Amino acid sequence: MALGPYWNLRVDRYDRIFVITMQKAPENRLNVRFAQEIIKALRDIERELGPDSEGCVITRGNDAKFWCTGLDLDEGDTNPFANSDGFYPLLATLLDYPFPTIAVLTGHTFGGACPFSLSHDYRIMNSKRGFFSMPPVDLGLHFPGIGFLPRLKLRPQISRKMLLEAHRWTGKQALEDGIVDEIAEPEVMLEAALKKARSIQGKAKMGVYSLLRNELWGEATEKLKSISYVHGRIITPPAKAKI
Repeated sequence: MALGPYWNLRVDRYDRIFVITMQKAPENRLNVRFAQEIIKALRDIERELGPDSEGCVITRGNDAKFWCTGLDLDEGDTNPFANSDGFYPLLATLLDYPFPTIAVLTGHTFGGACPFSLSHDYRIMNSKRGFFSMPPVDLGLHFPGIGFLPRLKLRPQISRKMLLEAHRWTGKQALEDGIVDEIAEPEVMLEAALKKARSIQGKAKMGVYSLLRNELWGEATEKLKSISYVHGRIITPPAKAKI
């Protein structure tokens, strides 16, 4: 059974596990409409599974080249509230989601895609192709709370390499540094994610999964909520460079 249709997304169901496949050519860059479409799919899945029930959500790319290459920076040139209406609410939704989430990093994961992936509970990365890199220091880009997820989820030396050095990790290196939980061959990534999902889907049924998650990462959740849907001030100045 599939939910939808959605704009540049496909949602497939494997019993209590839902797989969101991002299909926004060419690189799944996040603009307001795409971020809100992912949120819509997450809410539809949440309603379909029901409260205090088993379930898990997997987010993956459409091919082995890209998972997501971050924000559509051009949109920010014409809409200064783009991230407040799209990107920040998407991250906050994932951090507050009542079911476990897994990001299957099928390919390159750049820029804003890094906190997008860190907003998931687990990450499985392509062992053969793709880099993980967050380069705001090279782009002149900042938003309040940009360092919360790297700081809370990673070792200090790793979060420093990520945010202040724009380091690029391969899948093997990302696994060694604790950024991802697993690496897998491209052709078996979905199978690996489904195996993991089946092992954790039952953790949602007591209705406290999000509450406990936010005992760990709640600083990030609250900060992202505080800058979501804000139009009274500019939260994110335009980047000084683009990729």
